Amino acid sequence: MSFKLYLAPLRGFTDYIYRNAFSRHFDGFDEAVTPFIPTLKTIRAKPSHLKDVLPENNLAMPVVPQIIGNNHENFIPLARQLSDLGYDTVNWNLGCPFPMVAKKQRGSGLLPHPDRIDRFLEKTIPAIPNRLSVKIRLGRKRPDEVFQLLPIFNRYHLKEIIIHPRTGVQMYSGEPDLDTFQQCLEATDHQIIYNGDINDLETFKRLAGRFKGIEHWMIGRGAIINPFLPSIIKAGKDNYTGRVEKFRHFYEDLFGEYQKVFAGPGHLLERMKGFWFYFSQAFEDGRKIRKKVHRTLKLDRYMEIVEHFFDENAKWKR
Repeated sequence: MSFKLYLAPLRGFTDYIYRNAFSRHFDGFDEAVTPFIPTLKTIRAKPSHLKDVLPENNLAMPVVPQIIGNNHENFIPLARQLSDLGYDTVNWNLGCPFPMVAKKQRGSGLLPHPDRIDRFLEKTIPAIPNRLSVKIRLGRKRPDEVFQLLPIFNRYHLKEIIIHPRTGVQMYSGEPDLDTFQQCLEATDHQIIYNGDINDLETFKRLAGRFKGIEHWMIGRGAIINPFLPSIIKAGKDNYTGRVEKFRHFYEDLFGEYQKVFAGPGHLLERMKGFWFYFSQAFEDGRKIRKKVHRTLKLDRYMEIVEHFFDENAKWKR
């Protein structure tokens, strides 16, 4: 079966620096959805607000900008500005699970309000030159909330719907609700993209065997942990050798690029600590390197820890 793989939007991780470094060392992704851009009460956003989606920063991988917001009057100017930058599709974030976002009725916090979503789509779709896709969860608190939303989505011409089959309050815990996801497929004619816990080839094959009509799949955390994964899935087999050395080249490239953009060592260190939460899961006994990185307070010490790890201890998990 022919299929496409999308890189999921993970704020603080899958920005243009990561996407470009990934593309220099790995392959497998056909497209990426960017971490969300929040709407503002302005006619035009500043270039700094749009840095992650500027065309000159995205030559390696096709991207779809994602917007988060709940007011069509603020969403429309931003979508038009993105159209001016050349983007024929934008994605509306209805899935962000974090409480600080949801309590403002943004992201998954808007899912219990189908009337507001309906009004938003009614006003927005005719007013923007872009096609609109949406990224959702099954609901904020209950998975059956999605069944109030799908009839609304069915009334509009959407490019696609990306579904992460968890609720917002679940965050990333528990198992994806595959039975409810199956019911979603039966309740809409829109193209559906599956997103959630694709961490290895076996999981992908199992999901692809169950959801035979799905032609687009989204991977996020699984690809940060194991950047070889998209190409392994595309090939249908795992023939990689020398993974530690290849990963190290990627890591050093990524670290070097972040060094260029962060103003101080503290910000750089915090960003890399976030990455090592995921990177460490690809290595045997990775908990040790994760703890060492997490505890360090100095960038120089961090660099020594990581260099020693690659030189002496790094063994790829099988």
